[in-house]
Amino acid sequence: MLWAAIQQTWEPFVLVLGLLLIGHVASSDGLFEAAGSKLARLRGGTVVLFVSMMLLAAIVTATLNLDTSVVFLTPVLLHTARHRSVQEEAFLYGSIFMANAASLLLLGSNLTNILVFARSNVRGAAFARTMLVPWLLSITLTTLVVLVWRWRDLSAKPVTERDDAQHFSFGPGIVGIVVAIVLMLVVSRPAIPVLAVAIIVATADIVIRHRFTLASLTSSANLPMVVGLFVLATAVSVASRYWHLSQHLIGTAGSWQTAGVAAASSNLINNLPAAAMLSAKFPAHPYSLLFGLNLGPNLTVIGALSSMLWLKVARREGASPSVWTFTKIGVIVTTVTLVGCLVVV
Repeated sequence: MLWAAIQQTWEPFVLVLGLLLIGHVASSDGLFEAAGSKLARLRGGTVVLFVSMMLLAAIVTATLNLDTSVVFLTPVLLHTARHRSVQEEAFLYGSIFMANAASLLLLGSNLTNILVFARSNVRGAAFARTMLVPWLLSITLTTLVVLVWRWRDLSAKPVTERDDAQHFSFGPGIVGIVVAIVLMLVVSRPAIPVLAVAIIVATADIVIRHRFTLASLTSSANLPMVVGLFVLATAVSVASRYWHLSQHLIGTAGSWQTAGVAAASSNLINNLPAAAMLSAKFPAHPYSLLFGLNLGPNLTVIGALSSMLWLKVARREGASPSVWTFTKIGVIVTTVTLVGCLVVV
């Protein structure tokens, strides 16, 4: 049972390490800072700035994984809000709510996607076609909820000060992103190929620019937390197989009940162990299961690795994220996005 559980859980963690490595190199190229700077210079008020930043977070999440988005974009969003003298709460909480909400599109967008479809032969393009409409709906609803919540801040008179232009240096990072996206669309099990690309990209960065260091990657990716969740997910998978937990919890459940159980489990034991537990046997409603696993963690900060990384990054950047505020607004974000996605699929 242990070997079967490891076979189920290792691929998502290898994939996220590869994507974090590519994201780290792209960040050293100035990609995220340049994108944020470009959007900050768009004409329009603070609402336009916020919506454009949420779109950037959604795209980075979908293509480079939600954990990469949280680690590298949260500082960009906070810097942009501060430089424009805008209250930062919408940008701070929007960064994590959007990361979870936008993690539906590609197999590599969230570790849970790979965990659930580990024994499926579904290709990334087919997965993306199924998830495209729910993805568009979830990112739109998430943006609207945060926009309404912080409307007074975001509708204030725009500050005329513009951020200094940040320059992007074309390098291995952008090549790695393009190749990783292609692999996640055409390969049913992209973990090893993406990791191989990431190693090549990092090696090229070392040879060409001498900027990449293993210490900086370890700090950005928070490897101890990732390894700890891998061990927990494997242990839960073993227990699930032994006691047939997935059959007891969702064996005869419909799509809405499956999503509800997944969301509740995510906020009790984290969505990665929950995914391992609930997909020990391939579920009858895999996409509904992912709605619960990916959108449910917007309810509490313990629901996903991304949320815990967000807390660490936000505090490092001098912000003061509130667990209570996260849950208070997260209840609304989770409810409207989960119901919306279940209705359209």
